[in-house]
Amino acid sequence: MTGTLYLIPNTLGQDTESSNPLAHIIPETVQQMTSQLNHFVAENAKTTRAFLKILNQHHPLSKPLQELKISELNINTPTEALHSLIEPLLAGNDVGLISEAGVPAVADPGANLVRLAHQKNIKVRPLVGPSSLLLGLMGSGLNGQSFAFNGYLPTDAAARTKRIKELEDRSRKDKQTQLFIETPYRNIGMLEALSNSCQAQTSICVATDLSLDTETISTASAADWKKRLQQNKAPDFHKKPTVFLFLA
Repeated sequence: MTGTLYLIPNTLGQDTESSNPLAHIIPETVQQMTSQLNHFVAENAKTTRAFLKILNQHHPLSKPLQELKISELNINTPTEALHSLIEPLLAGNDVGLISEAGVPAVADPGANLVRLAHQKNIKVRPLVGPSSLLLGLMGSGLNGQSFAFNGYLPTDAAARTKRIKELEDRSRKDKQTQLFIETPYRNIGMLEALSNSCQAQTSICVATDLSLDTETISTASAADWKKRLQQNKAPDFHKKPTVFLFLA
């Protein structure tokens, strides 16, 4: 009998003020289930060990942290390596898939492992946890009936402007909210591009540090954002994880 692939949610960032930073964001049952696993596939082994160390404070791990098997799966992992990552499951062991932040397999290379698990008739069980994309959509006030996540937009200014206009046309035609993310140190550049490229009435939401004490969510028109930026009133989002959303 094969094992089960558990899709384990991670936090969206660390709340350093809390004595139990997982309490309000990861359900107790998910914490307990995670603590019993011996095999993990992680986007980053170092940060996963840090996550498990915090978990261990309130839900003791089944083995000492150094004895747990943690394999890495990231954007640099070749496709052929996926078969070795799935071997523990084929041998009957349960495995936890953990992303760098948020839920696995959404804007995350773990989706490739999940696909292979289905091909091998391995049970996949997603566990409840925070998704920055859904939290941003919930808090934006934009259309939650129809939406699309577009990953990262081009870094080249001309290509980015072209892509923004394409997405704005789609948003207007389908009344569809468009979501995307950016490398945190480029947040200001992205907001400037949106406010300059979108039509004045297009609604733009900037959602930063979701689920943390420093969380901010602000929705305004492109014209309003442009005015704020001209007045040096940009959000406090430099080098902070941010989700951008807009609706034409």
